[in-house]
Amino acid sequence: MGLSAERKKYLEDLCHQSRRKLIEILYKIQTGHPGGSLSSAEIIATLYFEKMNIDPANPKHESRDRFILGKGHAAPMLYIILAERGFFPKEDLESLRQLGSHLQGHPSADKTPGVELSTGPLGLGLSAGLGMALAAKLDKKDYYTYVLIGDGETQEGIIWETAMSAAKFKADNLIAILDKNGVQLDGTTEEIMPMGDIKGKWELFGWNVITINGHDVEAISDAVDMAKTVKGKPTLIIADTIKGKGVSFMEGKNTWHGKPIGTEDYNQALKELEGIING
Repeated sequence: MGLSAERKKYLEDLCHQSRRKLIEILYKIQTGHPGGSLSSAEIIATLYFEKMNIDPANPKHESRDRFILGKGHAAPMLYIILAERGFFPKEDLESLRQLGSHLQGHPSADKTPGVELSTGPLGLGLSAGLGMALAAKLDKKDYYTYVLIGDGETQEGIIWETAMSAAKFKADNLIAILDKNGVQLDGTTEEIMPMGDIKGKWELFGWNVITINGHDVEAISDAVDMAKTVKGKPTLIIADTIKGKGVSFMEGKNTWHGKPIGTEDYNQALKELEGIING
């Protein structure tokens, strides 16, 4: 386990550049979800560039690992990483959320190369991910299914129905990652619906649970490696993150869940992100 210093720096630089690209695109189109996209950069980048068995030239090969974006509103960051990985031209990113574009506001499996499941309704991703994981076992395939879920999403009943089922069927090839940034559309998770001891809850539901810093690419990589050593039960990686990560005035603010970016805010965000990249 462990990333080389060179590989770690590559992933960190990729995340910084992806955050800048995100701000540029969302400012240009004046729509989209910055907050949850910024919090998930390291998670998505590490999976696609370090951990997953995928081939952009053959995106539907049977033995590929599957990734599902349960928190579908973070689609802009997923698209940026998919384009960087080679699933479609980077120029396509400029058409995000535009009429006729294959890059919809939420992931669309029938439009976008690399997207395994159309998501948006919260809770859908984990349940479908369990189905994919169980299909792998039935077909005697060794691929893993990864599902990225959000804080607010864990308030959905379907999440806990899936949690029970995954434990019952010993879906040890299912790895869920909770982007735990503590904020959802209308406020903090504590204000909207406190979830209490989230680690304890998942453990009681029969899952292996690992808690990490969700902005540490090495910690994410190591957690995935650890999850793969656990047999007989699914794993949840609780990734502690910051909503709006990298842009000071967006960090921890529910107002930036889906707020258009004004010119003054755009300039300030780029200034901050440029400082990170050059630093």
